[in-house]
Amino acid sequence: MLAKLKERWRTQILEPLLRRFPERKPRFTTSSPDIVVEPLYTPLEWPGVVSEPEAAIYAQRLGFPGKYPYTRGVQPNMYRGRFWTMRQYAGFGTAAESNRRYHYLIQQGQTGLSVAFDLPTQIGYDADHPMAQGEVGKVGVSISSLQDMETLLEGIPLDRVSISMTINAPAAILLAMVIAVAKKQGVEPEQLRGTVQNDILKEYIARGTYIFPPQPSMRLITDLFRYCAAHLPHWNTISISGYHMREAGCTAVQEVAFTLANAIEYVEQAIQAGLDVDQFGRQLSFFFNAHNNFLEEIAKFRAARRLWAQIMRKRFQAQDPRSWRLRFHAQTGGSTLTAQQPDNNIVRVTVQALAAVLGGAQSLHTNSKDEALALPSQHTVEVALRTQQILAYESGVGDTVDPLGGSYYIEWLTDQIQEQAEAYIQRIDELGGALRAVEEGFVQREIQEAAYRSQRAMETGEQVVVGLNRFVTDEPPLEDLLRVDEQVQAEQIARLQELRARRDSQRVQEVLARIRQAAQSPDAPLMPLFVEAVEAYATIGEICGVLREVFGEYQPENWV
Repeated sequence: MLAKLKERWRTQILEPLLRRFPERKPRFTTSSPDIVVEPLYTPLEWPGVVSEPEAAIYAQRLGFPGKYPYTRGVQPNMYRGRFWTMRQYAGFGTAAESNRRYHYLIQQGQTGLSVAFDLPTQIGYDADHPMAQGEVGKVGVSISSLQDMETLLEGIPLDRVSISMTINAPAAILLAMVIAVAKKQGVEPEQLRGTVQNDILKEYIARGTYIFPPQPSMRLITDLFRYCAAHLPHWNTISISGYHMREAGCTAVQEVAFTLANAIEYVEQAIQAGLDVDQFGRQLSFFFNAHNNFLEEIAKFRAARRLWAQIMRKRFQAQDPRSWRLRFHAQTGGSTLTAQQPDNNIVRVTVQALAAVLGGAQSLHTNSKDEALALPSQHTVEVALRTQQILAYESGVGDTVDPLGGSYYIEWLTDQIQEQAEAYIQRIDELGGALRAVEEGFVQREIQEAAYRSQRAMETGEQVVVGLNRFVTDEPPLEDLLRVDEQVQAEQIARLQELRARRDSQRVQEVLARIRQAAQSPDAPLMPLFVEAVEAYATIGEICGVLREVFGEYQPENWV
């Protein structure tokens, strides 16, 4: 039976793909040229060991790549077709400085951009707002208006380079700016490819860059879903993020459970807003952490992929296979980096990146060795990118699909993570869903308890961190750290003042008034107005200010 299923997969799934998109090489071998590497390995390659009933179980639980339940990958040939997108997260200072870094990374072989915004931008303040004092350009690039976005993306061909933006509360406004820049480049919205994070639930849980209360925040998210389904079919409308919850201290199981519980909430909210699950479902994407426990991380990615396929197909009755696929970006674990012996971080990042690749990531960011101390320097960013390129071009791990599939331990661990994540999701369902669980502090408390256990394990030495609590040495401080010039804020304020002086202020006020009116009507679309507003050079602070007046601001409870 398994032989017939594999042959059917080859002829109906793999070969039609290869006719359209040839593989990277005409022939894959190991370093020994007579050992030919096939696209996929199953129990058939070890004849006489697996019985027919066992083969049936394999077909049900693992299946074939590019086919439900996607345990072994969302594409039939994965990295044999093309490597994952190498997307280094970058942004600091002014738009011009970040633009130079992006061009450098593209010249070094990066295949997609990932934009980091500064704190004022993330919470909807212009560079000249009192709340922005001392934070402009510090942890990301400062973007106050379309003028800044035009500079940020200057010379970046938006019809060929995908853009990922780590922005949440004002995500729709930043996406509107990208759309406006694309129009100026002559690129139609339907040509744009990229991702906007747009995941507000994890902000309430673990990160804190929220603006509005939950309900209006969810409205903004579903409004963006609707707009992109109609106008940006290749844009990922959300990147549902376990990464930041893992950074806050949750376990691998909790990362899968809480991420998928949040995803369930977004899908339910969108359906309640009248959207078709098969229209918006294929534009959902995910963002996971790649942590230190190498084999657990590989199993985690496989479990998440299978569980999400089952949720979309069975719980939400999605019919389009594209809606079942969990496509994810991975970033190596920032919280695992140490300021002590920073060269050790290169090794940590390599192990974590390899786990993401063996787990089937669609795109990957590798942290730089100095990120426990500062924003990464150009040199350390290059080393981090080279780490990905060595894995891709020298290691051979992308020459066959899911190479660890079938490992007794990996398959057992995949099942364990899925089962325990399902138990968490059931508990969250019983509480009334992810939004209710966040409002009641359940998720926050679970993460806090896990973080406390992990910290205690490090402090007692039960969990060894090389260079931190064992194998400690005296060493000089790391030199050549990147420091953002304090002059950046003054420069940004000057640019902003000049913009306000020359734009059509009456046009700005008119569109802001229409946004206020639409925000007061629960069913009125906002995204088209955001595009119109940024094209008039209304600032992010002005647009968010109007929304703050209507929606209010979120005041978190103390769940400690």
